[in-house]
Amino acid sequence: MPGPLTPDERERFLAEPHIAVVSVAADPDRDPGRPPLAVPIWYHYAPGGEVSFFTATQGRPARKTGLVRRAGALTITVQKHDPPWKYVSVECRVVGDDQPPTREQMLRIVERYLPPDAAAGMVDAELAHPASRLVVFTARPTRWVSFDFAEG
Repeated sequence: MPGPLTPDERERFLAEPHIAVVSVAADPDRDPGRPPLAVPIWYHYAPGGEVSFFTATQGRPARKTGLVRRAGALTITVQKHDPPWKYVSVECRVVGDDQPPTREQMLRIVERYLPPDAAAGMVDAELAHPASRLVVFTARPTRWVSFDFAEG
């Protein structure tokens, strides 16, 4: 029967390597009337733990970095794109802001999405970029919303 996921189901679903969308409030002082920022990210999560993701790749400044720092809170949403549909949306408090991140922090995220050699190559290239502005944020889940549309 369709309905919300159990705590165990939602944590296991979030732990799968989905592309997440992180949403963070806009800065009303700098951009009055601008909507929240919502962008896709790669992330790491293990059940019972915290979510980590990085920003500002290839030496480019990222609006997301400043907004996450100012807000101190964000929402991460993942979904299953095929029927039966399923999603998890989790509100989080930012509890870590590592700049520069360690190679291990970056690998833990990237290895979920790329084969080991490709992941290592990407992380090493990002960390070696002369204008690197990489940041790894860590966020603690505080409120969960989920739904599974599967029958039975």
